[in-house]
Amino acid sequence: MPDIYLVIGSNALGRHIAKKLIARGDVVAVLDNEQHFDDGIPFHSAGTIEYSAVLSVLKKTGATCVFHTRMATLGENLPKIEADEKRWKINVEGVRNVVSACVDAKVAKLIYMSSADIIFTGQPINGADETYPLPKKGYQTQQETVLVAEKMVLDANGQQGLLTCALRPSHIFGAGLLRDSRPPALLLNLYKQYQEGKTGYQIGDNKSLVDFTSVQNLADAHILAADYLASPLNPKHPVASFLHYKWAKKEPVVISRWLALAIVTAKDIGGRITGEPVKTSRQGIVMATTSRWYDISKAKEALGYSPKVSMEEEMDNMVEWFMKDFLDTQEGSGWEDWDPKWENSEPKNSRF
Repeated sequence: MPDIYLVIGSNALGRHIAKKLIARGDVVAVLDNEQHFDDGIPFHSAGTIEYSAVLSVLKKTGATCVFHTRMATLGENLPKIEADEKRWKINVEGVRNVVSACVDAKVAKLIYMSSADIIFTGQPINGADETYPLPKKGYQTQQETVLVAEKMVLDANGQQGLLTCALRPSHIFGAGLLRDSRPPALLLNLYKQYQEGKTGYQIGDNKSLVDFTSVQNLADAHILAADYLASPLNPKHPVASFLHYKWAKKEPVVISRWLALAIVTAKDIGGRITGEPVKTSRQGIVMATTSRWYDISKAKEALGYSPKVSMEEEMDNMVEWFMKDFLDTQEGSGWEDWDPKWENSEPKNSRF
């Protein structure tokens, strides 16, 4: 009996998963509290923070396999306390409700999108796999909440016949990625730096390797996980992370890590005195200058995973979408003056 799929998350990843499943003839529905893409795929308006709503959709659709791709990574334009509360509510309470609803509805499979950064502690990560020890506490609130959520998902494996797994991508990128109706702050900041001619600067020695994950490859990985969860190609529990590429271009002006940390610390102290917000944090400098790449052997062995989309191809897709689709829809919206970390302006939705 073929699975009936429910994708939690009307986002770029959820859309790729849904379209790939439909292309092979599967039955799919999407759940989210807001519909970002209308492809004619059945959509159910519901939030994961309401257990009864999730359970109702599961029963209505008859879903036997659930993909959880929704994550609160949208604190850039909120005060920290409010942002952290939102992360705990969506990333932890929401996932707890999904797990409980899946168990009660006797769903067969739950695939959870986690994050490779849950194992980050500020120290370099070179070739870590799924046996790498989990920290007692996440490096920042985002990592902490996802760490807690992943544990809930994996602990639910076997309850009422439910099979679970978690996929740990690192730095998802590609066309159509939106957070609070905007591309990620990283992409907006890169574009503004390019416009202002500030691309010739570098923090650190450019020797740190950091994983980036194509959204299309990640969609393939989710589907493979669902297909092989009950009987993996290699009998190991498939918890995986994907892709590593080194960013290296023309020789920039180098700002050492210690100097960058000193500058940010001074600005932070000054900001506390003047009330002026600081856009870059010490944690951000540490993460930007520390190696974080992962061993994907288990994904290859258990799922037959192999990245199909190269970094160059996905980067071209993302830039083309950003320049032609996103920017074209934002004229007059005021997004150019938006500070990705502090303001609350709300550009229009873009096409994808």
